[in-house]
Amino acid sequence: MARKNVLSSLMASSDAKLTPVNPAPQEDQRQHVTYKGIGALGAVTRSIDALAAKADAAKEIEAKLTAGDVVIELEADQIEESFISDRLAHSDQQFQELVEAMRVRGQDSPILVRPHPSKNGIYQIAFGHRRAKAARLLGRPVRAVVRTLTDRDHVIAQGQENSARADLSFLERATFAGELEARGFDRETIMAALSADKTTVSKMLSVVNRIPKAVRAGIGPALSIGRDRWHELATRFDEPANEDRAVEFLSRDRVVARPPEERFNLVNAHLSKAPVLAPAKKTGPANWERKGIQANIKASGRQYTISLKAAEAAGFGAYLTRNLDRLYEAYHAENKSKSGD
Repeated sequence: MARKNVLSSLMASSDAKLTPVNPAPQEDQRQHVTYKGIGALGAVTRSIDALAAKADAAKEIEAKLTAGDVVIELEADQIEESFISDRLAHSDQQFQELVEAMRVRGQDSPILVRPHPSKNGIYQIAFGHRRAKAARLLGRPVRAVVRTLTDRDHVIAQGQENSARADLSFLERATFAGELEARGFDRETIMAALSADKTTVSKMLSVVNRIPKAVRAGIGPALSIGRDRWHELATRFDEPANEDRAVEFLSRDRVVARPPEERFNLVNAHLSKAPVLAPAKKTGPANWERKGIQANIKASGRQYTISLKAAEAAGFGAYLTRNLDRLYEAYHAENKSKSGD
């Protein structure tokens, strides 16, 4: 059964506004793509086209959500971020480029906000967090469309706009899905927010539920790492000890200094190897000998074994056995005096 467009109630504008005035004939369109699939150049072209298509899709969603509404200006202190984060980190370079573009051209498109559910005069961002942050940095008001949204409509608008963008990684989308699930949103809402089917959402949730949060934060967005690689890493944590191993490894200076994609590859390779167990520490001498009596001593964890070898080994061993209580009391008395009690 086809799933209804859950954003239909939010998109008040007509789709006709988004249709080209003079669409090209189908034959011309076929001729336009004839040579795109040939060789390495074709692969690069398809990649660029895919990125451009995602950017256009995000703009289309924004256009539908904000069409026909009045754009107002809000001061930075009137705006708060969404109650659910959809990004693990921002690229400093991309953000600086946005700041510079807004410095020169101003804010091209408004952000979408809703009246804060519990604070009068405050608005909560549905999408446009980076534009709001850039405007705040420039000391400018933020151009925004204000719309009354339920929590469900809010997260769907936020998720669909961000999922359409080319710079959101699989882990960020999966983390967003996990945040929604943790807040009690049903699968249909999560699927709508991420424009994903049930199987994809299940795999996203499997990744975020199996990989500890500290590990995901230590790795970062890792834009080029796809679903299958994250799923592979998730299986490493079927072994409980691997969480501590991963957190310790990701805290090492040489690992922290690497980009997220390299951190992913390094920790994945690290966990694929069996842990190196330290040899058991030995306590006391390995051997003892006195007047013809030889003792072989073995210490391992909670076991301590003394093996006697001599003509009178049986007699000396019996003596030790009879005096175990006295020796034990002497041992404790010695330890007590050393501790100063």
